[in-house]
Amino acid sequence: MIGAGSAGLITAAIAAGLGARVALVERHLMGGDCLNVGCVPSKSLIRAARTIAEARRAEAFGLPAAAATDTDFGAVMERMRRIRAQISHEDSARRYRDELGVDVFLGSARFAGADAVEVADARLRFKKAVIATGARAAVPAIEGLEEAGFLTNETVFELTERPGRLGVIGGGPIGAELAQAFARLGSEVTVFGRAPQLLPREDADAAQIIEDQFEREGIATLLGCELRRVEALDTGKRIHVTRTDGGPQTVDVDAILVAAGRAPNVEGLNLEEAGVEFDPKRGVHVNDYLQTRNPNIYAAGDISMAWKFTHAADAAAKVVVQNALFLRTKKLSSLVMPWCTYTDPEVAHVGLYEREAAARGIELTTFQVPLSEVNRAVTDGEDAGFVKIHVKKGSDRIVGATIVASHAGEMVGEVSLAMTNKLGLRAILATIHPYPTQAEALKRAAGAYMRSRATPRMGRILERMMAWRR
Repeated sequence: MIGAGSAGLITAAIAAGLGARVALVERHLMGGDCLNVGCVPSKSLIRAARTIAEARRAEAFGLPAAAATDTDFGAVMERMRRIRAQISHEDSARRYRDELGVDVFLGSARFAGADAVEVADARLRFKKAVIATGARAAVPAIEGLEEAGFLTNETVFELTERPGRLGVIGGGPIGAELAQAFARLGSEVTVFGRAPQLLPREDADAAQIIEDQFEREGIATLLGCELRRVEALDTGKRIHVTRTDGGPQTVDVDAILVAAGRAPNVEGLNLEEAGVEFDPKRGVHVNDYLQTRNPNIYAAGDISMAWKFTHAADAAAKVVVQNALFLRTKKLSSLVMPWCTYTDPEVAHVGLYEREAAARGIELTTFQVPLSEVNRAVTDGEDAGFVKIHVKKGSDRIVGATIVASHAGEMVGEVSLAMTNKLGLRAILATIHPYPTQAEALKRAAGAYMRSRATPRMGRILERMMAWRR
């Protein structure tokens, strides 16, 4: 197992638990991005930012509002590091070695043939191997950026002082999440994106809700723009852009956060020696079984997959264990994969978008419920958003869903469960949902489906039946 991030750790733990002899190699930090520079620190920061944002709008609930200056950035970052340390034992070398029986090697791995890996002075022969070296922040080729200096997700959590003015390059999930968090913690934030909307992967109506929220919170967005160059100043950095809907523009900032995609960690592995195909942008090439061109070597996680999420790496680890140690029967394409962007409100999705369904020739019927019609969302003051569920036309079979809500990540699991187990909207409607909850929006969407099934003829029959009963 090369790489002790999410995919490597889970593969190692499961394989060792099944009785396999497992070697796990990590060249940097156990836990990978998720623990050290990804999910754990970012969500700690987001939670602190949401707390102060709620405190600032407390007057809407009849309570005294917090002042805009009521933040201690150092304390927020210290809490984040404390939480990271608290969780870190789960991914520690000691736990994997002493409790799980995994042989842990700290150092850089390098293939020494089709069935061997070298780590420092050790040569490890294997019957099956898994490449799980992950990815890092991709740095765009912008004139002057390297000279001016910048942050990525690998360095931003090392900050002890809040940047007064922060420029975020990239309007995808990482950029949007951290832009909102830093703005709420007191930074003046500008987001730069090449796409015409935030969260380019998501539906335009979902992205628009986030853009509107950013505007309300004073976060500037320069979308549909091309970054030309970065200039270092005595007082900070100057970003030069050209907008597609206008001329050149400059923005002065104190720090730049690059969140413009991910680059796979393929360097130094000597993959050619092992007969593994790869390229610097896509990473390691795998088939639907996560198998490389070398049939005894697999790859999982950010190094080889379009789904670059911790839970996707977790699911991929199970695919690898099944296929590498037992019969090769589990396909990556068989997984129902939800994801969530943790802005406020959150944007969660599972399955197909309308555009993807259209490209595949799948006709859809869509049922959409605004959160303004969900009582709990109204009482919580969190009624910006919607639940949108796509079903195959003429049936209740769920093809995809998008949820924009303050707790969308918690809600999308119910739709994922239904899709995984081939349950339709009828099953969701038949399930009793506690009242009041924001998840009741899912039940309302299912109710809309059932109402759509009512035909004029059925209505006439029911009228006759009720008249007869009178």
